[in-house]
Amino acid sequence: MSDPTDATAPLTPADAPVILGDVPGSFPWSVLTERHPALIRKVRDAFPYGPERQRALDALLKSSAGGVVEPLGPEARDRQRWEEWGGPEYYGRPWLDLPFLWSESYFYRRLLDAVGYFGPGPWQGVDPFRPFKLTELDTPEADAELAALDELAGRPAAEQEEALLLGSLWGNRADLGFRLGAGDDGAATDSQLVVNDGEMLRSLFAGGTLCVVADNSGRELVPDLLLIDHLLRGRRVERAVLHVKPYPYFVSDATTADVLDALRRLKAAPGEAGASGHRLWSAMTDGRLTVRAHPFSCAPLPWAGMPGDLRREFAEADVTLMKGDLNYRRLVGDRHYPATTPFARTTACFPGPVAALRTLKSDVVVGLDPRTEAALDAAGGGSWRTGGTHALIQVRR
Repeated sequence: MSDPTDATAPLTPADAPVILGDVPGSFPWSVLTERHPALIRKVRDAFPYGPERQRALDALLKSSAGGVVEPLGPEARDRQRWEEWGGPEYYGRPWLDLPFLWSESYFYRRLLDAVGYFGPGPWQGVDPFRPFKLTELDTPEADAELAALDELAGRPAAEQEEALLLGSLWGNRADLGFRLGAGDDGAATDSQLVVNDGEMLRSLFAGGTLCVVADNSGRELVPDLLLIDHLLRGRRVERAVLHVKPYPYFVSDATTADVLDALRRLKAAPGEAGASGHRLWSAMTDGRLTVRAHPFSCAPLPWAGMPGDLRREFAEADVTLMKGDLNYRRLVGDRHYPATTPFARTTACFPGPVAALRTLKSDVVVGLDPRTEAALDAAGGGSWRTGGTHALIQVRR
C-alpha cells in the first residue's frame, strides 16, 4: 500500500477498495434496498401506467430488492454500450455485490426500460421524473431566490461572483449563497465548507472556455445558469459548455429539456432574473453557451475512463466545473479513500484543470486536512459525509 498523503504516488486497489452495496446499514445498502424501491413506487403513482408498464415496474422492484442483475434486451439500442461498460462482468450477480456506482447507474437505466422511455410506444421519451423536476421550479422559495438577484446586482462584481459561486455550490440551498448580510448565515455557510478553494477557482476564470458538468435540474440548475451568465457578461469567460445527461437519470439530473425549462423560468421572472434569462437565451443562439449531452455522461464509470472526444474537449477548456455528488464520485473514483488523500492525486487522470463543487451526500471524500476530518467526526460521527449539510470547493490546476 502506498502513502495515501503522497500526491505523486500512483494509486493501487489496496489504497482504496471500490465501494460496494453489501454492508447492511451502510449508505449504499440503504440506497439500494430502501431508496430505490421507494422511488419505483413514487414513479408508479406519478403516472397512469397501464398493465404492461405496471408489470415491468413490479419485475424491477422484485429484482432490485433481492434478485440479480439482468442484461438489457436484444432490442435495446445501447446494449452494446453497456456491455462495453462492464455488463458481462456483472450480469447474473446480486445487485448488492456490485460496485455501488455501477449498480446505482444501471438501476436507472432499467427503470427507464420499465416505464417504456426508449419505446416504441406511447411512453417513449416521457421523462418519469418530470413532475418532480417542474415542482421545484414553481415554489415560493424559488421566487425568493430569484428576487434576491435584484439586491445582489448592486454589489461589486467580485462580491456577486462569490455569491453566485456559493449559490451554484449549494444548489437547492442557494438562498445561502444570495444572503448578503454577514452574521450567523454567512458564518454557518463558511463553517460547513470542509474545503474552500474558491479563490483559486476564480483565478481560473481568465477569458477562455468554461465547461460545466451539470448535476441536478430545477432549483439546482438555475444557480448554475446564473453563474454562467455572470461569467459571460463580465467577460470572465468567452464561451461556456454545459454538459447534461442525454436521458433522465438519478431522478433529478439535468437534461436538455430541463435546461430549457430553467431558462423559460428565468425569462418569465421579473427584474434581474428575467434579464439573466434573456441573456442566456441569446448566448445559446449565438454560440457563447452550448449544451452537450454525451452518452458517457450516463456511464456507470469514473470520468477517468472517458472516450477520446470528451477527453479532448475537457483538455481544451480553461477549467471544468464538476457539479454535485455523483460527478464527484466519478471524478475521484467511488472508493474508500482515506479522507486525507490529496485531491490532485485522485484527479490526476483528468485531462485539464478541474474543480469540484459538491454538497456531501455519499461516503467518498478526499483532500481534507486531518484536523478538519477529526473535528467533523467528533461533532457528528460520519453523518457529515452523507447528510448534505456540508460542502466543498476543490481545485486541481
